[in-house]
Amino acid sequence: MHKSASITPVVMAGGSGSRLWPMSRQQFPKQFLNLGGSSSMLQKTLARIAPLDQGTPIVISNEDHRFIVAEQLRTSGIDGSKIILEPEGRNTAPAIALAAFQAIAEGGDPILLVLAADHLIKDEQAFCSAVESGIAIAQENKLITFGIVPTKPETGYGYIRRGDDIVDGSCHLIAEFVEKPNLEKARQYMDSGEYYWNSGMFMFKASCYLRELKKYREDIYLSCEQAFRNTTKDLDFIRVDEQAFCDCPEESIDYAVMEKTEDGVVIPIDCGWSDVGSWSALWEVSEKDDNGNVMQGDVIALDCENSYFHSQEKLIAAIGLEDVVVLDTKDAILVTKMSEVQRVKEVVNQLKAQDRSEWQYHREVYRPWGKYDSLDSGHRFQVKRITVKPGEKLSTQMHHHRAEHWIVVSGTAKVVINDEEFLLTENQSTHIPLGEKHSLENPGKLPLEIIEVQSGSYLGEDDIVRFKDNYGRV
Repeated sequence: MHKSASITPVVMAGGSGSRLWPMSRQQFPKQFLNLGGSSSMLQKTLARIAPLDQGTPIVISNEDHRFIVAEQLRTSGIDGSKIILEPEGRNTAPAIALAAFQAIAEGGDPILLVLAADHLIKDEQAFCSAVESGIAIAQENKLITFGIVPTKPETGYGYIRRGDDIVDGSCHLIAEFVEKPNLEKARQYMDSGEYYWNSGMFMFKASCYLRELKKYREDIYLSCEQAFRNTTKDLDFIRVDEQAFCDCPEESIDYAVMEKTEDGVVIPIDCGWSDVGSWSALWEVSEKDDNGNVMQGDVIALDCENSYFHSQEKLIAAIGLEDVVVLDTKDAILVTKMSEVQRVKEVVNQLKAQDRSEWQYHREVYRPWGKYDSLDSGHRFQVKRITVKPGEKLSTQMHHHRAEHWIVVSGTAKVVINDEEFLLTENQSTHIPLGEKHSLENPGKLPLEIIEVQSGSYLGEDDIVRFKDNYGRV
């Protein structure tokens, strides 16, 4: 592919993705999931723009997901990326402002390509071609949004109505943004040929965005300027001033800038785009068998049509079903009509109301040092399988309410209890009494796997007093 002027990708990796529960959860939302294929949606987002001439990506994330982002960038071979942490979500206008301040602080005035981390695009070449065609327009101080050529009268997206051509039918002035329509309106938009789906992808010079933000929403601009002025570096992460950013109004880039600016343009693009906002949307963009079924994992489907089956562990056997979603995870099963998938969010709300953990956590939880899987729990006990990556170490810590017993399944464990240090290998074990300071490290070249049995009056993850930590969590 022909390469033009360099751009700086800005990938927004916040969001909870609650409509894709039970696979997507607050602590591991959809942008970090592998929804068919060999990489996550965040990794796919960065991979699809690899043919473009680009600078180091800037990723906007929140505190809870910082180590997941760093690990997925590392395993994608992306070194030196900049991960800006939002103390709290404030929607897209402030997030992009932080990225623009960061880009300018590094010198120059780069063109920012703003992307969401949780979208799928089938025709990546068409997408990259549209981006390249917009570089010269962005250099002329225009603010570009990419409008998706609609393939059906969709009621779940906002629309953009195009105005006059400015580049031979491939770029237009923006006539107006319109909210999500009812079905009749959506059909009218589709038939007119003048409307595009609002994709939430943008391109502009960093200075142009900040100029327009200051012009139309000076309060957001000033809050973000103050938050960025007091940034600190922490490992791979850029932390902004918490109080200044939390004082910032919450607003989308559409409302804050794009609907007001006189320099906004839209580039139409037909690239097989989806925001994967529901299980039915994922079904639409996935490979299907001759009966219209998507089957991932261990699935047997007899006389089933137009359905989505996904199994993480158990065998799913389905007979005579049509237009349904059946999804199995380690701790939850979802069964719904395809037409009712938007109501998944109601289930999440009920889980929150009942103070259950399944809306927030998977049974398997990722940490910067590896992961753990909660195998069993009951009155005063809990059993976990802990996997520690080679060379990684858990924090030096103690617990007020529980004792722990560790059994090594595979690998080598370096254990410190108070001032005693020793190694454990396969089938060896140790006991950590309540209140004892301890740490666990994998000094080997292979993953360390242990079984941890906790016992005590309280077994919550917040019963941890950290004394030393390689990941800045003290």
